[in-house]
Amino acid sequence: MAALPVYPWRLAPDGLATRRQLRASGLRPGGQDVAAQVERPRRRRGPLVAYLYRIDAAKPVRPMTPAKWAALAKANQARRTCPQCRTDAGYVIPAALGTCVPCAYPDGQRAA
Repeated sequence: MAALPVYPWRLAPDGLATRRQLRASGLRPGGQDVAAQVERPRRRRGPLVAYLYRIDAAKPVRPMTPAKWAALAKANQARRTCPQCRTDAGYVIPAALGTCVPCAYPDGQRAA
């Protein structure tokens, strides 16, 4: 197995991008292997590593289908529905509470 080229943080050559940079450009890696990596040093732990992909080999992002849009809407609706009172809270239910705020604090007193 060949070793990957390693570049210092912010000094990667043109033509390479991270997944996030590809996504911001409307691209995806498309099954290609990692071309290189950049490392950002940290004081007390090992370096942060970001993998780089070739931009010229990247493919366009697949468009959302109606079924995917429907599944996403259903998942978001489930995150907004209170499991106790079964109403749409209008916001994502906090995992720390597990229910909507009125159900979590029925007497109106919140912990300070």
